[in-house]
Amino acid sequence: MNERTAEVKSTTFLINELTKATDYKEYTQKNAGALGMPKLRDYLKKLCDELEMIPEQVIKKAGIERTYGHQLFNGRRKPSRDKVIQLAIGFRLGFEGCQDLLKIAHKNALYPKAERDSAIIFCLSHEKDIFETQSLLEGLGLTILGGE
Repeated sequence: MNERTAEVKSTTFLINELTKATDYKEYTQKNAGALGMPKLRDYLKKLCDELEMIPEQVIKKAGIERTYGHQLFNGRRKPSRDKVIQLAIGFRLGFEGCQDLLKIAHKNALYPKAERDSAIIFCLSHEKDIFETQSLLEGLGLTILGGE
């Protein structure tokens, strides 16, 4: 996604436009600036800039191995869903921020009806760090993050 041409249009707006459109090509031309997702590495850099953090801080707070973490930040590795959640915890993004990060990484959103996801949502919503999150998951007999 090009930063200069990026438009902010809600998903609901785009769905309404798409279902009403009579010509797909016309729809894509009209909404070109709002379509597409940023690359994960670009979004991680943007988050670092906005939150005034460096990758090393995020990686440490996320409980991710240092070399692997840097490979995620420079785009050489594609993270698992758990690693994306760990990054969200490292950034202290909260639940909605984590959902956004999962979407950008093309991973499934957290689902509150799934017990493990529900526990993770609780931790994100209550700003628990990685150690508190892992402890809760382990205490519930659930797979810890990164233990897939």
